[in-house]
Amino acid sequence: MARRTVAAALALVAGAAAVAVTGNAPAQATPPGEKDVTAVMFEWNFASVARECTDRLGPAGYGYVQVSPPQEHLQGGQWWTSYQPVSYKIAGRLGDRTAFKNMIDTCHAAGVKVVADSVINHMANGSGTGTGGTPFSKYDHPGLYSGSDMDDCRSSISNYQDRGNVQNCELVQLPDLDTGEDHVRGKIAGYLNDLLSLGVDGLRIDAAKHMPAADLANIKSRLTNPNAYWKQEAIFGAGEAVSPSEYLGTGDVQEFRYARDLKRVLQGEKLSYLKNFGEAWGHMPSGQSGVFVDNHDTERGGDTLSYKDGANYTLASVFMLAWPYGSPDVHSGYEWTDKDAGPPNGGQVNACYTDGWKCQHAWREISSMVAFRNTARGQAVTGWWDNGNNAIAFGRGSKAYVAINHESSALTRTFQTSLPAGSYCDVQSNTAVTVNASGQFTATLAANTAVALHVNATHCGGTTPTTPPTTTPPPATAGASFNVNATTVVGQNIYVTGNRAELGNWAPASALKLDPAAYPVWKLTVSLPAGTSFEYKYIRKDAAGNVTWESGANRTATVPASGQIVLNDTFRS
Repeated sequence: MARRTVAAALALVAGAAAVAVTGNAPAQATPPGEKDVTAVMFEWNFASVARECTDRLGPAGYGYVQVSPPQEHLQGGQWWTSYQPVSYKIAGRLGDRTAFKNMIDTCHAAGVKVVADSVINHMANGSGTGTGGTPFSKYDHPGLYSGSDMDDCRSSISNYQDRGNVQNCELVQLPDLDTGEDHVRGKIAGYLNDLLSLGVDGLRIDAAKHMPAADLANIKSRLTNPNAYWKQEAIFGAGEAVSPSEYLGTGDVQEFRYARDLKRVLQGEKLSYLKNFGEAWGHMPSGQSGVFVDNHDTERGGDTLSYKDGANYTLASVFMLAWPYGSPDVHSGYEWTDKDAGPPNGGQVNACYTDGWKCQHAWREISSMVAFRNTARGQAVTGWWDNGNNAIAFGRGSKAYVAINHESSALTRTFQTSLPAGSYCDVQSNTAVTVNASGQFTATLAANTAVALHVNATHCGGTTPTTPPTTTPPPATAGASFNVNATTVVGQNIYVTGNRAELGNWAPASALKLDPAAYPVWKLTVSLPAGTSFEYKYIRKDAAGNVTWESGANRTATVPASGQIVLNDTFRS
């Protein structure tokens, strides 16, 4: 959706479903294909998306990739200019028609279908020349629309309790198309049919709530492929005149309450509450709900988790991909401090984790769960376990099993699964696990980590898992487990040092390098005497040896009498 005013944003996010903690597992989803996970490559240009389909998305098992709006749009560096159409030519900052077609063909060759974010509620504000050279003014888009094609209300939406105000007035001053008019419907359908002719498999309908459901149904009926996947953005607001459920007759609808509820649970409630997450919480039917942990709007608005939330974000994503409700979107964007800032390098991604590109779709903890979900498709939740607090585990029939530890300390337990006996690879850590003849395995989960097994991952890196001990493993050696969320560019690494010899005695040259395998979280376990109190800080070093200390006071911690202290930090710039 285009940028909103603060008042509008608050109105859109008002309200949340009540928490329910009893009941059965949710109904099975009926996703838009055998592989129902979509990687949403926010503001990636088409050439970069094409490469990613080949290199990562296809191999990981993603069924879809969603690309940002391809049409000609308002000029400007801000991300939201992509959501202000000037014409329906494919001529935006992310690539021209040839690049768009090449991306579609490349992604199809990798087994990945393509969804195009489609902005059809409004046109661009202001006046000037679009990214494709087309002149325009607010109510005049030559050869396409004139003022008579716009709704009569020429003021901004001000009352979300008034249906007419929401659907006929202007979303943050953007000229609102009269989608009840035959000419407008025909032009919109013509644009969407052009996308379909190039091979697009699905359409995400931006700002659907601001168009009557009947208008969208009419437009969809004009498509050359009326069975194309159709996903509508309709944001839930308590007490509002327009309900997302009105749009279920046309296709899937994005369930914003899902993401908001996950944030609330991960940040201040209990994972055990998630036992019946979904329809029992008031969410829309599973088979028609698009779900996500965050998207480009909500990460900036703060009503959901985002990459800035570290382990909470990662574990929410693991849960979403393991849980059989809705069809999941995995948001993949870029770092931001300015909420309006457009994509680095104009959308060109030279490599993941450089230039600010976060590449959440490629994080091991997230990408490994895509195959887990594909394997578990059609299997109900079985064998739910929780500790009454922030540790949970559940199976997906005889196909998969996941355990999530959101406690502040490690969890060691023997888990009961319905998996066949045999050797497995924990796809979260790439370590070997053996399930015994009774369907059990014993594991230790560090704080804020997960274990995930499925029947299509039976070996780690080509090695055969070893049989685990038959007794509970002893506590870990006393010390500290450092986990810091820190972004770097090529040639940079993250180190830790502190006021003890084991930590290098504050000397950067003696600092200990952390492991980036779970980037952007860098990890290292250091042996320290039980009961030791110590100070520490993180530093960033480049290939030339230049050192940047994180800001702020020295961090402090104390090793417990037995076992390890787990430190989950974020690098302070």
